[in-house]
Amino acid sequence: MIRRILLLIVCLTLYFAVFPPQNSGVAANDSVTISEDSVNIRSGPSLSYQLVKQVKKGEKYSIIKEKGDWIQIQLSAAKTGWVANWVVTRSSSGSTASKSSNSKKMTAQANTDQLRVRSGPGISFRIIGSLNMGQAVSILEENENWLKISAAIGEGWVAREYIDSKTSNSNNSIKEENNSKSIGSGIVTDTLNIRKEPSNTGSVIGKISKGTSITVFSKKNNWLEIKYSGQRAWVSSDFVQMGSQSQQSSKAESIGTVTASNLSVRQSSSLNSEIIGSVSKGQKFTILEEVNDWVKIEFQPGNIGWAAGWYFNKDNVKSSQIAKDSKVTILHSGTNIRKDPTTQSNVVQRAKEGESFPIISVENDWYEIKLSNGTNGFIAGWLVTTNGKGPGIEKQGAAGHLKYKTIVIDPGHGGIDNGATGASGTLEKELTLRTAQLLSDKLKAAGANVLLTRSNDSYLPLPSRVRLASVHQSDAFISLHYDSNLDRSIRGMTGYYYHSYQKKLAEYVYNGANSQTRLKSRGVRSGDYHVVRENQRAAVLMELGYLSNSAEEMTLNSGQFQENAASGIYNGLARYFKEQ
Repeated sequence: MIRRILLLIVCLTLYFAVFPPQNSGVAANDSVTISEDSVNIRSGPSLSYQLVKQVKKGEKYSIIKEKGDWIQIQLSAAKTGWVANWVVTRSSSGSTASKSSNSKKMTAQANTDQLRVRSGPGISFRIIGSLNMGQAVSILEENENWLKISAAIGEGWVAREYIDSKTSNSNNSIKEENNSKSIGSGIVTDTLNIRKEPSNTGSVIGKISKGTSITVFSKKNNWLEIKYSGQRAWVSSDFVQMGSQSQQSSKAESIGTVTASNLSVRQSSSLNSEIIGSVSKGQKFTILEEVNDWVKIEFQPGNIGWAAGWYFNKDNVKSSQIAKDSKVTILHSGTNIRKDPTTQSNVVQRAKEGESFPIISVENDWYEIKLSNGTNGFIAGWLVTTNGKGPGIEKQGAAGHLKYKTIVIDPGHGGIDNGATGASGTLEKELTLRTAQLLSDKLKAAGANVLLTRSNDSYLPLPSRVRLASVHQSDAFISLHYDSNLDRSIRGMTGYYYHSYQKKLAEYVYNGANSQTRLKSRGVRSGDYHVVRENQRAAVLMELGYLSNSAEEMTLNSGQFQENAASGIYNGLARYFKEQ
């Protein structure tokens, strides 16, 4: 009998060793798919643990449990390992019906008229539309200063202070959606009034900007029914191009000059597509077609392929290419019309919202227009819309220089390491994470590939932080800190680098942050800090102010300072990459 019991115990031990029980906090069917080409699996939840295996992109593994930014996965029947959550995508094959029935969806409404909706979380991002007082929206993402919302004009970001939030049961939203099925979708071709009734005399209840994708629920004569602020509304079909936005491509007749030293040409408009050729810096090609950020060119006689459009400079549009009746319409009252196509030029007139002017020519990002007094002037292309016949302009801005860049943000300290403690008790580790999250949202909205060394209050050794930059071959590494000194009168901002190849990044990032926050400037210096000294990538360590100074501590804690610091670093990075 004793032998049988012992044998049973041994069998049970072996069974649980081979098939460990699932963690109760993770659904049994949850899994991850590797999203990078080659990913290291480690024996524990940190970059400092031993490497146990390398896995490849597309491989799928079951989740056992999670710890901080790390996920334990089942590699084989008897083997497990840990993978960082930033190199995988997560999915669940289990039923989620019971969970969604009780879920809450955040909805909100604007508490002011003409609330600007932007393409990213910051005032430097392009305005894509506006909201009226009381207009309902859904909240998709949030940080301490900005909300990403979904509304009739599409998705965008708005300042948090101008939105009043409330929760509503998502089931009600689903039922409401099911009551009316869409008949299609379309793209708005000009700034368009939203009316309460399908008539030009109907009350205007809102506006939609050019380029916005809309869902259409019915059609009546020349009017299309849409949903706006939770109610039926109507827009003129004359200014809507029906069809999915993803199916649309713009035909181009411009000439593009290659700016990369050696640029791959691919079979289709994707980085995963087969390379069929290459072109060199300075070569010019007629752009046959554009889809998203890709251009179709005839790179060799008879051979056509796709290349990344962000490595092409397009020639200016000539007057002969502009339709005779092309016009621009002013988006905002007080818009400057200037003597020459530059923001430094003298203002010759200020225009009102809704005013229209004939287009004479296009110069870089500016329209030359005919004024009512018979003279000509220039207006920035990102401040107007065209009537659909005129050439479109969209300012590249900061986002254009940050797109596809890999940037590692390192919020200093964390976990057991509090960093500096302020005069009133502020913990450095909490403040660095606030700044990092605001900066991360801005960079992601600009199309950058952003990696955080930590996204919560966890400890990560310094070598692991540097290793992340090396593994991902980052274009920039930004370590965020706040300073302290026994002399509590000391204040100001300092930027540090160690290697000469890091100095340029440090200067741009520091100048951007310092000019935006207007703290006392302590300059850019060489500093013997591990995360810059041991870093083979361009890197900077920013000391964003002194927590030991009670007055400065109060400033550093404010939402306005945090927003300005993140915006300044963002702008500094954009200028750095622009000069590369």
